[in-house]
Amino acid sequence: MTDLIEFRHVAKYFENARSHQRLAVIDDFNLNVRQGELICLLGPSGCGKSTILNMAAGFEKCTDGQVLVNGKPVTAPGPDRCVVFQEAMLFPWLDVLDNITFGPRMAGEGEDAYMPRARELLARVGLSGFDHHRTYELSGGMRQRVAIARAWIMKPDILLMDEPFGALDAQTRLMMQELLVGIWEQARTTTLFVTHDIDEAMFLADRICVMSARPGGVRSVVELPFARPRDYEAMVETPAFGAIKRRIVHEVREETLKMM
Repeated sequence: MTDLIEFRHVAKYFENARSHQRLAVIDDFNLNVRQGELICLLGPSGCGKSTILNMAAGFEKCTDGQVLVNGKPVTAPGPDRCVVFQEAMLFPWLDVLDNITFGPRMAGEGEDAYMPRARELLARVGLSGFDHHRTYELSGGMRQRVAIARAWIMKPDILLMDEPFGALDAQTRLMMQELLVGIWEQARTTTLFVTHDIDEAMFLADRICVMSARPGGVRSVVELPFARPRDYEAMVETPAFGAIKRRIVHEVREETLKMM
């Protein structure tokens, strides 16, 4: 399977403007994300998960090493990569349909080309009938569904998700996870997903990258043996789920203690 994203000995430093001291956020981070794979980044708060995602998106540049997409160094954001943030980041002056179709319209695509995709995505995310609602009329979970549809309509090669369900209540969060897995299993869009929730990572991912304490590196990469399509209730009852979760809890706890 082809590697679509490659992090090669990546390091990221920030310099304090007053003291001129360098703070190492990432150090010697190495990870390959295969085409069609869903990988979760998991680790203690402040270990650099979002920084890794931002470098893949092209929002930040690495200080040392390389981030490659399709074998080419990432130098800027591009239409091949779409980002979904913790906050939905929708345009409040546009309705649901206009938010979803914003990208294709700005790219000059004709309505005949993008509108069928938009209608299909509205149905997939359970928002048929909400086409002309303003985003402030929607719940948090509904707004995130709009954000996911807005990203997928662009048919990106890569989807980058930064704790997109972190602000939702437990029931809505599980519903959104099941929605994401359902769409991903059909589209197989290469996805890098940042989370601090171990159960979420185990339900979503093909592999979990457990990051070390700051400066963040790769502590371990855990391959998940659970078949797809996944059923959360059935999965959590398997002996493998409990064993893998105990291992990851132990690793994350050790790295968190280092930072404290």
